[in-house]
Amino acid sequence: MLDFLGNLKRTHYCGALRASDEGRDVIVMGWVHRRRDLGNLLFLDIRDREGIVQVVFNKETQPAAHAKAEQARSEFVVAVEGKIVKRQKPNPELATGEVDLVASKLHILNNAKTPPFLIEDEINVAEETRLRYRYLDLRRRKPHRNLVLRHRIILEIRKTMDEMGFIEVETPMLTRSTPEGARDFLVPSRVHHGQFYALPQSPQIFKQILMIGGLDRYFQIVKCFRDEDQRADRQLEFTQLDLEMSFPRQEDIFHVIENVMVRACAVAEIKATGPFPHMLYKDAIRKYGSDKPDLRFGMELHEVTTCFPDEAKAKLQIEGNVFALAAPGAANYSRKQLDELTEKAKSVGARGAYFVKLASEGVTSTVEKIIGPENVKKLADSCGAKIGDLVVAVSAKTQSRGTEAAALIAGQLRLQLGEALGLIDKSQWKFLWLTGFPLFEWSETDKQWVSAQHPFTGIVDEDLEKLGSAPWEVRSKGYDLVLNGNELGSGSIRIHRQDIQERLFRALGLTEEQLRRRFGFFLDALTYGTPPHGGIALGIDRIAMLLAGEKSIREVIAFAKTTAAQDLMAESPSSVDTDQLDLLGIAIKEKKKAAE
Repeated sequence: MLDFLGNLKRTHYCGALRASDEGRDVIVMGWVHRRRDLGNLLFLDIRDREGIVQVVFNKETQPAAHAKAEQARSEFVVAVEGKIVKRQKPNPELATGEVDLVASKLHILNNAKTPPFLIEDEINVAEETRLRYRYLDLRRRKPHRNLVLRHRIILEIRKTMDEMGFIEVETPMLTRSTPEGARDFLVPSRVHHGQFYALPQSPQIFKQILMIGGLDRYFQIVKCFRDEDQRADRQLEFTQLDLEMSFPRQEDIFHVIENVMVRACAVAEIKATGPFPHMLYKDAIRKYGSDKPDLRFGMELHEVTTCFPDEAKAKLQIEGNVFALAAPGAANYSRKQLDELTEKAKSVGARGAYFVKLASEGVTSTVEKIIGPENVKKLADSCGAKIGDLVVAVSAKTQSRGTEAAALIAGQLRLQLGEALGLIDKSQWKFLWLTGFPLFEWSETDKQWVSAQHPFTGIVDEDLEKLGSAPWEVRSKGYDLVLNGNELGSGSIRIHRQDIQERLFRALGLTEEQLRRRFGFFLDALTYGTPPHGGIALGIDRIAMLLAGEKSIREVIAFAKTTAAQDLMAESPSSVDTDQLDLLGIAIKEKKKAAE
């Protein structure tokens, strides 16, 4: 027979009890974590969000409580009345290990089926199972700790933004579809038949309108939605710190975010200091082969194209530049390991990978017969290689206008080797501002230059005249914040002048009809005195993931979706009744089968 809670009131959390509570009468409530029956003595470990306390049931002194405890099983919900006593032999592995709760009464408030996995700190169970039974997974200490950390980070961000004069403003969840780089989630309107809302990919247009509206400093902890393929650091719905400022210089925005991140890191007992270093986009690509370089280790890239004579290039089918790096201590790599590196390089677009081993007994190279011993030496010297190092050089199979394709490939090998060789100092927290991004990128699909960011990104003043003649040389006023090789967020100084905005739209080949259809209300707003403004959006999920020491943002989201974009617990997405579809005027078309 189950008990009612009645007027029982918890006096302490289980995990909060200490030796200083000795002699107190307490009431705790939680789940049965573990049960041990020693005959006259029966022990129940009771768990709540703060931790575990050991409860003792003595058959001789409290026979009724002991008899009831014999009915209790794992994950039963209970309330215990009793007195705190000091243990004769403390358990140093428990925060409450100096005390026991000697029970006088046990209330069984609910029973439970045997869970599909143990509610323990470390469990060997598939992520899909944990997500399907997320309500059980959340009882474990690690997910709870992550969500508490996330809460404290967001709370500190809000405090920081308020202290700096920012006003939190909520923007609409149901808005219109605007092109922002990913597919929209569409919501059909019942009232306006055949028309759709879109869930926001970001509050971009609305926050700019808030600047036009004179709010001066806006921020929001906001949910955003992008219909993209899933990965470890991406979800269909995500949370970001969104902010915008009027009349800012770039350094003003940097100062705000540096203050936010220093204080957010402090919540996780991580020391970060500003100002953060800056790097140009083109330097990041050429030195690290990435637009989010991990600065916790060296192994910089070097362009070594001149080490490959024209005849060698023709034989190796090399087009474009060749980039290389020196992997310290990897000269002992086996043939199998070199083959694996080559396969990795080819899987990310390499034409070929070329190696030089600087062993103590001599220098050997896979391309010595093609480029000659002098060029092998020149290749090693260009990378600053020493005895014991392995030089890895790569060329790209295809070239893309405006990028260093081989550098991007070498950058991925750099990360793989840095991890494999143990070069990454996991105790470091390396922030970086990346600036000087190109405004346009080449689209192979459209065979034209398209906007690399959203089309409201500011243009470096002296590059304005190149919009029509040399778009690949035009730099944006965009910037990214990077931490340990992870992009935390992007932002820019915006275009606030209508004439410049129109010039950019013309450069993108957008017609007046397209502009009115996509951005009509925003273009109207620009004509009523728009102040210079700029902002940034930081990914809260990624920040929480990194500060929690996790490798996937699913570990810091209460109800995350799988890589297949499913909520296994809620069984979402799901089909809906025909009546609902009829009300919206929607018919489901049968999906076309792939051609055999």
